[in-house]
Amino acid sequence: MPITARLATAITLTATALLGPLSGTALPSTTAPSTTAPAATTPSTTSLYAPSALVLTVAHGDSAASAAPDRAVTLSCAPKPSGTHPSTALACSQIAGVDGDFGKLSIEEGAVCTRKYDPVTVTAQGVWRGTRVAYERTFANECVKRTESMAVFAF
Repeated sequence: MPITARLATAITLTATALLGPLSGTALPSTTAPSTTAPAATTPSTTSLYAPSALVLTVAHGDSAASAAPDRAVTLSCAPKPSGTHPSTALACSQIAGVDGDFGKLSIEEGAVCTRKYDPVTVTAQGVWRGTRVAYERTFANECVKRTESMAVFAF
């Protein structure tokens, strides 16, 4: 079978495995029928968990729109913590503790910060347990960010 015919067959088999048969819709045939049956494919599940993959950023400025990120990390929490975040397991457990609501990350008890205004903006973009996340918050300064965002934005 020519390479293009094998590629078309592989794409069709992959689409069928991922999407299932399309009821009432036939996929257009791009090749002549083969005399040999294609190898059976079994869809493989890579994870039984809803995806949790985030990109976290820290920028100095009043908003994410007006400030370029100083630092950015990735954080994936399912099926196990991974990514470029320096404390993946701790950050994942803290996000899970507030059920993905970044606004509920707790304040460090007894922390004292100056009143100096040097705004720091953090963002979280991605998916948490299958739900789209788009979070942004501006803290008065680095100390306030550190005490109010736990380990999640400590990078």
